[in-house]
Amino acid sequence: MAEDHFRSVIKAVSWRITGTLDTIILSWIISGTLKIALSIGAAELFTKIALFYLHERIWLKISFGRKKDPEYNI
Repeated sequence: MAEDHFRSVIKAVSWRITGTLDTIILSWIISGTLKIALSIGAAELFTKIALFYLHERIWLKISFGRKKDPEYNI
């Protein structure tokens, strides 16, 4: 089954929210300052959405590790 671009975007956003929360928490623990942690989280949020989307679309073009589905092999 192929994925459309909208699904890839939604996956990228949901993953990035998870990753950004992780970054904020780790930055807060390390820096001890919530303001710095939020700044770091905000800075990486949008660039990593774009990077994930591109990464996902590239991997969809690579056949490595995929097996043909016999159900669709007519």
